[in-house]
Amino acid sequence: MDEVRSGRAEIAGDDARHLTRVLRVEVGQRYEISDNRNVFLAEIETARKEQVVFKTIEKLPAPAEEARIVLCAALIKFDHFEWMIEKATELGVARIVPVIATRSEHGLERAAHKRLERWRRIAMEASQQSRRAFLPEIDEPSRFQDAISIEAAHRFVLDEDAAAPPIGAVVPASRHASDEIAMLIGPEGGWTDEERSAVQESRWTRVSMGPLILRAETAALAALAVIRSAWLH
Repeated sequence: MDEVRSGRAEIAGDDARHLTRVLRVEVGQRYEISDNRNVFLAEIETARKEQVVFKTIEKLPAPAEEARIVLCAALIKFDHFEWMIEKATELGVARIVPVIATRSEHGLERAAHKRLERWRRIAMEASQQSRRAFLPEIDEPSRFQDAISIEAAHRFVLDEDAAAPPIGAVVPASRHASDEIAMLIGPEGGWTDEERSAVQESRWTRVSMGPLILRAETAALAALAVIRSAWLH
């Protein structure tokens, strides 16, 4: 929901219909809700077909701070990209940056701008599924050179070259919940030599997922799982 105003929050339209028809919520039931800034314990005050109103009972403690992970993912076929958005959201990424790489399929860049609202909807539904308190940001598609300029305390680029060290081997010994980590994932065709050179010049750390050749979305999620697990301990 977008906001809590004067102790109340409203959901309307398709989301309200889902709550009343599918989940069959009723007046008096209590849920945890978030306005993407705070988390509240709230009670359903009104449950109509087109409108559900929550009355907040109390503000809940903020979730424990976690490292902020930014996924910079080269555009790939949209069904695969959307699956990656869903699963990356469930894994807790804070921001997803679609990247226009040299070997991204022709036409994806132009069509991607029209998909933003759909992608944000997918992220919202995945957030609800995984009970996230805050939605991830999903940026407009970014040029490769702009993407590699993103600042973070730790920046890793996945490379299909098995000579790159495994990601687990380069995780720093000193890790903090306040860290920001950027993960750059290439397209199905891999990085060009020019892109590899640009990444090296920008001081990203090359890493691999070992000798197996993984699909872009599989590699992204495997790398995110390693990073998230490392920073939780």
